[in-house]
Amino acid sequence: MRHVELGTTGVKVSEMCLGTMMFGDRCAEAEGARILAAAIEHNVNFVDTAAMYGQGRTEEILGRIIKGKRDQLFIATKVHKGVDARSIQESIGESLARLQTDHVDLYLIHWPAVTMHPGEVMAALDAVVRQGKARFVGCCNYPAWLFAHSNAIAVRNGWTPLVCNQVPYNLFERGIELEILPQAVAERVAITVYRPLSAGLLAGKYVVGEDLPAGSRGAANSRIAVWFEKYSAGIRQFNEFAAQRDILPSQLAIAWVRHAPGVTAPIVGVSSLRQLEEGVRAFDVNLTADEYEEVTGMFDTAIKEEGGGKFIEWRRTYLNR
Repeated sequence: MRHVELGTTGVKVSEMCLGTMMFGDRCAEAEGARILAAAIEHNVNFVDTAAMYGQGRTEEILGRIIKGKRDQLFIATKVHKGVDARSIQESIGESLARLQTDHVDLYLIHWPAVTMHPGEVMAALDAVVRQGKARFVGCCNYPAWLFAHSNAIAVRNGWTPLVCNQVPYNLFERGIELEILPQAVAERVAITVYRPLSAGLLAGKYVVGEDLPAGSRGAANSRIAVWFEKYSAGIRQFNEFAAQRDILPSQLAIAWVRHAPGVTAPIVGVSSLRQLEEGVRAFDVNLTADEYEEVTGMFDTAIKEEGGGKFIEWRRTYLNR
């Protein structure tokens, strides 16, 4: 597994980030322990979790299975209670207790809120770093303007800046191509990507022409049902493209995400050792420019934007330079 720089931190992490959301849900603790051990054997050191996963059970499981392995791992977790100073402080304390560690490597705001005060948030995150409870801080789901605004506040006050933005990205959700990825390239912001398989829709697990299986993640997500119907022809092409190259659709989906300039690490969530092994092999798949364009063209999902003059052309040229 190749290691890459995490933005401006000077730290290198595995290009695959192990997602643990299923630990304690669809993945029993014993299987989670096997997954983590195998991930480390594959040189995967980047692990993503959150306080809200399993109402804290995921962090508790990780706290038990990382014993003796903590120094080999770069662990990210997220604020759960809110986006005020008190919640940020309480959340990190509770996460550290569940994880049975004295610090996390990356502490992320999970969701922005309309009522949040960016100055208060940045001051609280800076305090967490100064207290030694986190090495770096970042966010999830921030628009580019809020990320830039938050870091401008940090610079003015000499506070710790955000170094990472965790966002959804796949062949159906491509909004980050407009501003977030260009910002990442220009400012060396680390971008970790969740939902690269679009809740299994790009994993080949659903058969075009048939109903989504009852009880599946796809059936429980209304957006997935809409995408499955709307893009059924593209999904069929996508699966055939993967089969012709003797790779799994899930591996093709991850390879497509990895190809985008600005993406640091796709988050690959797994619930079994088999899924981990398949996910690791996805990082051996490298698309050519022509293959990337062919796969992208299977879905009419490019974000349409308004822009005067040659703004759109300039942005795309900058992103791909």
